[in-house]
Amino acid sequence: MFLSCYRYKLQGFCSLILHISPAGSITLNSRPSQMGQITSKQNVLPRTVRFSSHEEGPPRYSPHHFNGRNPNLRTNPTAIVSDEDSSSTADRRGSRAELRRSSLYSTIDLVPQLEHYASSIPRQQTRSRPSLEVLRKSFEDVEGSVDGETTLGSIGLPVPENENEESENTKEKAPVRFGWIVGVMVRCMLNIWGVILFLRLSWITSQAGIVLTCVIILMSVVVTSVTALSISAIATNGRVVSGGAYFMISRTLGPEIGGPIGVVFSFANALACALNTVGFAEVVRDLMQEFNVVMVDSVNDVRIVGVITVTVLLLISLAGMEWESKTQILFFLVLLVSFANYFVGTFIPPKSEDQAVGIFGYRGDIFVENLTPNWRGPQGSFFQMFAIFFPAAIGILSGANISGDLKDPAVAIPKGTLMAIFWTTVSYLGITVTVGACVVRDASGNMSDIITGNNTDGCMGLACKLGWNFTDCLQTQSCQFGLANSVKVLGQVSGFYYLITAGVFAASLSSALGFLVSAPKVFQCLCNDKIYPYIIFFAKGYGKNNEPLRAYVLCYLIAVAFILIAELNTIAALISNFFLCSYCLINFSCFHASIMNSPGWRPSFHYYSKWTALFGAVISVVLMFLFTWWAALVTFCIIFFLFGYVNYNKPKINWGSSVQAGTYNMALSYSVSLTNVEDHVKNFRPQCLVLTGPPNQRPALVDFVGCFTKHISLMICGDIIMEQDRKTRPNNTTDVLVKWLNKRKVRSFYTPFTGDNLRTGAHHLLQASGLGKLKPNTLVLGFKANWRDSAPETIEDYINTIYDSFDSNYCLCILRMMDGLDVTADLDFKVNDGFEPDEPEEPVEHDDQHSNDEDPDADMSDEDNSDQIKTVFQNDQGKKTIDVYWIADDGGLTLLVPYLLTRRKRWHRCKVRIFIVGDEQNEEEGRKEMIALLKRFRLDVNDVIVMTDSEKRPQAKSLTRFVDSIAPFRLYDEQQEGVSVQELRQNAPWKISDKEFEVFRLKSERKIRLNEIIRKNSQHTALVLVSLPVPHRDCPSSLYMAWLDTLTYGLHCPAVLIRGNQQNVLTFYCQ
Repeated sequence: MFLSCYRYKLQGFCSLILHISPAGSITLNSRPSQMGQITSKQNVLPRTVRFSSHEEGPPRYSPHHFNGRNPNLRTNPTAIVSDEDSSSTADRRGSRAELRRSSLYSTIDLVPQLEHYASSIPRQQTRSRPSLEVLRKSFEDVEGSVDGETTLGSIGLPVPENENEESENTKEKAPVRFGWIVGVMVRCMLNIWGVILFLRLSWITSQAGIVLTCVIILMSVVVTSVTALSISAIATNGRVVSGGAYFMISRTLGPEIGGPIGVVFSFANALACALNTVGFAEVVRDLMQEFNVVMVDSVNDVRIVGVITVTVLLLISLAGMEWESKTQILFFLVLLVSFANYFVGTFIPPKSEDQAVGIFGYRGDIFVENLTPNWRGPQGSFFQMFAIFFPAAIGILSGANISGDLKDPAVAIPKGTLMAIFWTTVSYLGITVTVGACVVRDASGNMSDIITGNNTDGCMGLACKLGWNFTDCLQTQSCQFGLANSVKVLGQVSGFYYLITAGVFAASLSSALGFLVSAPKVFQCLCNDKIYPYIIFFAKGYGKNNEPLRAYVLCYLIAVAFILIAELNTIAALISNFFLCSYCLINFSCFHASIMNSPGWRPSFHYYSKWTALFGAVISVVLMFLFTWWAALVTFCIIFFLFGYVNYNKPKINWGSSVQAGTYNMALSYSVSLTNVEDHVKNFRPQCLVLTGPPNQRPALVDFVGCFTKHISLMICGDIIMEQDRKTRPNNTTDVLVKWLNKRKVRSFYTPFTGDNLRTGAHHLLQASGLGKLKPNTLVLGFKANWRDSAPETIEDYINTIYDSFDSNYCLCILRMMDGLDVTADLDFKVNDGFEPDEPEEPVEHDDQHSNDEDPDADMSDEDNSDQIKTVFQNDQGKKTIDVYWIADDGGLTLLVPYLLTRRKRWHRCKVRIFIVGDEQNEEEGRKEMIALLKRFRLDVNDVIVMTDSEKRPQAKSLTRFVDSIAPFRLYDEQQEGVSVQELRQNAPWKISDKEFEVFRLKSERKIRLNEIIRKNSQHTALVLVSLPVPHRDCPSSLYMAWLDTLTYGLHCPAVLIRGNQQNVLTFYCQ
């Protein structure tokens, strides 16, 4: 935040020096540029905040006070924050600098700055722009802060913390960061070049032929290239930290998809390390057997060599990324030498020994012969060859997996990955074509098979034209050399055989090392996100690079376990499916983010298409099932299980995923489409606007409405805030209350509204709440139990709110609890003046609210439930009854609400009883008619009771209680001579005149009598619903309030006064 030293009487700018005391207060030394001088006391302290007017140079820290001035400057002041002394500043110039320049509009209104848009800066304090409240302060307030001592926070300048820690950290050596060549391209090429290149590619060429082998390579490249484009798009859509493919998928599709992929991808990398290590061990074993060296036996030799190898690789990894990178460079150079050795060997004229094993150099007839496929054995098919070759392409994520160790991941990942794919594709195609043009498919290796003369009678195969007769081994299928029989063809073709062996070592070890490094990095990121329990232990990092040593040990143990098996043929298919599944989700992430049109999807890499990404996702799934269908099923089962776990637990994580954008798009689309659909009685839902005030202060009201709206209809908790409370209301109140609702598992929106009084706020909410057809049609209130002791104006507001709901054609529900609805006293809350606290009516104890308190609350989703007070609506109601007093036909809402309640687990065993008004002569007939109507409505009602005594005169004590309750609200105008009713009403419009009392006497007595019937029949039911009387416009508010009080007086159970809007909400017709 900036301070202005500009004054009304000063014509120039001035430099300010802010001296910061240890307590955080500041004093300023202000010097004008030309005219006058204003001086305040100075405290010279180590930390300073200097305001200057210069523009040149990058942001930097100042090691000293600036006491000079330049009268020629006419620029806006710039604040340079200094937190270090002069000795440390020289070494750290620009590392933590913050240039805070004001805009043209105000000295405290800042120009755009990078740190304002970074949610977190490692090892630095987050800076924020001034709030709207600060910007709207009067000019005098802003200027006044310059005249004396003030706190650093008062001008919006954050107080730096942990300075000593930051100073120490910056003195350490900077962590190793790699560019796109070493960090991505070389790493990806090493992982793509694996044992398949040297030990299987020639054999695949003999089976599929040169043409189909090239097709297999290009098809694999299509999948990997499309995935690389998707990776590039995702990686350039914001900052990518450690975690690689998991980080990209989880931040794009959310934790539900990202979590399972993180587990599967980490495990697949660990197994891939084991596979490459076993491949290396098998080559070493074969080499040892050539020299007749055997340690134990063929299987145990692989185990011994494999465990020793992976242990050495672990030590290299633990030495740090710098050593690991140097090792990879060494492997890369060995591979380049072996490639050069191979291609040079293809031009060397073959000797007789080479021709005996089928190597004849470049010949057109051999090339033509090897163009077409020659399928052999049970694996002789196109997709089997494809499945064997495809694992050679799984290394494209190696660079992305160490994204946290790259200098600029957004540039390095696209550039390095695509270049690696290009060069490895060239190498695969080059080897396929050259080996297919130099070597025949079958050869015996026997020097005696040379043809001495021109006699080729009975000779079979292409070798006959080249002077060799391999007919015997062809007929007996015992040929041991040639493309189709030997996996050592590349070494035999090359100039020096053992250089190819070195290449095999380099390819297998580099891949194993790459996967051993990738797996812990990905797993560490997954553990840091705390999506799954019991694995957070492995999140801890060590050293300047935050190396996941614990995760390294875990991946090492997994690799050793599978190396000891020594038979990984069945596991290899599962690994390929794991990687294909990852490719599928990466492509789908890119497609989903693109198709959702989220404003946050702005990748700087533009060379991608959402349709190619979708193609990559689909083809990956297809290949999974074509390669090994059972492995694909196992993979998807694991994914779905992990997905279900995350979806059930719902971790409190918000990454702004494309799933959230999709949810918004769907909600918006469906909301708009609903506006074109006419309402139908069969689809009526009680969409409730509940005037709860702060929801956590009236949990019973929230729970009651949630019982019949959850997963069914709309619920909005309205909080009317008085104008005098708005300024003292904490800024995070809305977030706290929404979290409270979520914690209580109540599906409701929360809408605060500022108003002068309850009626004004409610009136606006009735008009403005909702969106399109998702608009409330039912107003729910809590009963005003303290109405006798309240200010008359609040009663008037309360009753007028009811009147307004009827005038707005709303349905209405009023909930009354014996102990009231407000729990402010229990939670020590400040009372919202718009919703006064309730008073318990009578000290009557009952069992309903506490009968099941010892049971665990199923609705509580967090262990800390200090603010979650349990209510009767959260208890299992057992086999109690729900009594419905359907006094007036309101369209059926009085019947619909109890039906919706009985669909809930806690209420489904309750029996519903319907009470209707009738006479003794037609009692049975009225009962049958009601039963017939209820059957047509398909409502399960236990009993229908006809009240034949509802018109009897109420008891004297009930009448006396009613008269006493309204006595303070009567005018007694007939007892006052010479004063008109109008004059008395001017000061008390809510009071009841004697004439009105007499006019409404009969209505009052009927309500008193109905209360006596209710208390007699429904004293201890689970819930009572009574038809709410519709007030006349000339009915005084206090009299109507007394009616509501009388109808529900003396009940030990929750009571609901309910009224529909006189439109049908139930029907027995199909159309």
